Amino acid sequence: MTMRVMLMAAACAAATLGGAAAQTRGDWVLARYKGGAYWYPGVIQSTAGDKITVAYDDGDRETLSLAAVKPYTWAIGQRVECNFKGAGQWYPGVVASLGGDTIAINYDDGDKERTKTGRCRSR
Repeated sequence: MTMRVMLMAAACAAATLGGAAAQTRGDWVLARYKGGAYWYPGVIQSTAGDKITVAYDDGDRETLSLAAVKPYTWAIGQRVECNFKGAGQWYPGVVASLGGDTIAINYDDGDKERTKTGRCRSR
């Protein structure tokens, strides 16, 4: 295999994995809990081959494939859904501020809340 072909294969693999291959223990990531449709924030606890163990910000933990993980990308102005006041109902809004695991949300209905990232998810 030529060097060019090897570089192209590596680039394709990285694109397929959403860049997750570069993630290491202690990195904050977004992951699809139990293969669901939403991305939840968490921290990589360990890596082994193509598997990563994530400790989610809400306290859950799971081992999943690299394909289910991507770098943490939430930023001010991004659309997310949050569990308003932890009461079990998810509402859409925009990130107003971020600081560690604390997030402020301006909900679409006009409500505002300062909460933990573990109560939010993105599509």
